[in-house]
Amino acid sequence: MAFTSVKDVFGGMASSFKPAAAKGIDAVFQFEITGEGGGSWNATIKNGTCQVAEGKSGAPTVTLTMASDTWLGIVNKQVNPIQAFMGGKLKLTGNMMLAQKIQDLFL
Repeated sequence: MAFTSVKDVFGGMASSFKPAAAKGIDAVFQFEITGEGGGSWNATIKNGTCQVAEGKSGAPTVTLTMASDTWLGIVNKQVNPIQAFMGGKLKLTGNMMLAQKIQDLFL
């Protein structure tokens, strides 16, 4: 299923979460999506659970900032996240190693 809106991606994120991949992870992922249909969301991973909320987290472990078309391309597997990062389309602050686990946790 291809996602067509940023809101749909975050709405389905908790149900696509893979608890087995989250062993030992206690983190907050902040997503800052710019452009049409964008916004702020955060995903808290703790004790093998995932809670997704709209808005900004007070203390994110890692923050990912990108345009809505880049985010939709990544979740729909049309854009390589590493290439997006290297090309400046995806900006990371915080724990970069943790950001690399997002694909294992959700996709």
